[in-house]
Amino acid sequence: MNTAELLVQCLENEGVQYIFGLPGEENLHVLEALKHSSIKFITTRHEQGAAFMADVYGRLTGKAGVCLSTLGPGATNLMTGVADANLDGAPLVAITGQVGTDRMHIESHQYLDLVAMFAPVTKWNKQIVRPSITPEVVRKAFKRSQSEKPGAVHIDLPENIAAMPVEGKPLRKDNSEKTYASFASIRAAAAAICQAVNPLILVGNGAIRAHASDAVTQFATLLNIPVANTFMGKGVIPYTHQLALWSVGLQQRDFITCGFDNTDLVIAIGYDLIEFSPKKWNRNGEIPIVHIGVNPAEIDSSYIPNAEVVGDISDSLYEILKLADRQGKPDPFAISLRSEIRADYEQYAHDDGFPIKPQKLIYDLRQVMGPDDIVISDVGAHKMWMARHYHCHSPNTCIISNGFAAMGIAIPGALAAKLVHPKRKVVAVTGDGGFMMNSQELETALRVGTPFVTIIFNDGGYGLIEWKQENQFGKGNSSFVHFSNPDFVKFAESMGLKGYRVESALDLIPTLKEALAQDVPAVIDCPVDYRENHRFSQKAGELSCAV
Repeated sequence: MNTAELLVQCLENEGVQYIFGLPGEENLHVLEALKHSSIKFITTRHEQGAAFMADVYGRLTGKAGVCLSTLGPGATNLMTGVADANLDGAPLVAITGQVGTDRMHIESHQYLDLVAMFAPVTKWNKQIVRPSITPEVVRKAFKRSQSEKPGAVHIDLPENIAAMPVEGKPLRKDNSEKTYASFASIRAAAAAICQAVNPLILVGNGAIRAHASDAVTQFATLLNIPVANTFMGKGVIPYTHQLALWSVGLQQRDFITCGFDNTDLVIAIGYDLIEFSPKKWNRNGEIPIVHIGVNPAEIDSSYIPNAEVVGDISDSLYEILKLADRQGKPDPFAISLRSEIRADYEQYAHDDGFPIKPQKLIYDLRQVMGPDDIVISDVGAHKMWMARHYHCHSPNTCIISNGFAAMGIAIPGALAAKLVHPKRKVVAVTGDGGFMMNSQELETALRVGTPFVTIIFNDGGYGLIEWKQENQFGKGNSSFVHFSNPDFVKFAESMGLKGYRVESALDLIPTLKEALAQDVPAVIDCPVDYRENHRFSQKAGELSCAV
């Protein structure tokens, strides 16, 4: 066999089901090997879409998603999705074709040093320089990608190496053991929790990756401690739980800000600083912190834990519970805070304004989606509203990129979600700006047979940037953010999809239900009233946290 065939055998050994990518001259041997493989190659319309698919596949499964490109422009197109996976903590393996090693020393057509280029956006990367090292490179790539904190890795395969004959076989996968926190750290954390009067739990995506949802919920319930989640920690504790304070992470003051103002201890569980900087909630570093995670705390002047519990998260929480004797009821202020948050959410239930307010649009979406159905949010003004108003019963049912936060992730991400969970309803929520960045992957979705619904928050501009401009320079002082759009209904129909346009607030729920019942992807064009952005900023500026 040749190196490409051995590479594919190694990928099969790692349990790879899909590879997302584009064919290219320098990866022909890999594509030929895949023809005789159990792995399904999904031809995408752009390498960025392929990387986003692998990104979301990895986040939903915990197994590295795999994407493939050719060299040069194919590889550079791949980079945005690779960087997104790396900063979001999603396991991903990117494989690039490359010129032969016999012409890397000279100026050569489409040649770039891809190992150097991918190094800043991956956990590890390597070029296969000898056929015999292929099993070691692949095994190391998957081990590094999937180990906590997960992220992206990159394998570069020169075309002449891919064609060379080789003898070898995949390496046996090792069984990594869980690590457990020290008793001293458990005892210190329990003591801090017992002494706190108004503790607050801040839970992040690390708790989802560690499958610690049940442990977090039991921990909070038994100790009567309110819980706020980051954008990427949605669903760790059910949003209907009486101690759930929903999402934190907006760059402006909000109700939950008052919870941090009033707390005397933050218990950070699986919290990634990249999701929401501690400088936003602990600017002066004065709030005591208990850090509970698989890895030690990141260094930050606003995040210096008083106790650091490093090990399996569920085990750590159960061990702390054995020592923590906290009989007090939840802080009355936190309970009243939950009531305010809930009332703010519910006030849009019957709003009939048009264009539709983002709060109403998301409220109706939540009514249609089941507890285990999945929404993938793109990046833009709608992401802020999704983070604030779309609430989850369980983990990984609302996917938001908030590490790298790349526009264009929603549609390819929804395709991947439908592959992973074909029986669940899947909705991609995007702005009109993000939609046009990777809308070509709707053809991929049709071809592959992954029907999902895309809802477009249509405002004719880059709404999030306009929001930030007006916050900084005053209302009416936006610039360079407006554009025109195609007829999205005709656009969808031209691709063989179903297209819908919402023309009143009453249209949304029946339209969404009909779209979700289709056996092909569907697109819903929904005009949105982003005047709510400015109103929210005004309200946030007037927010008072009276205890």
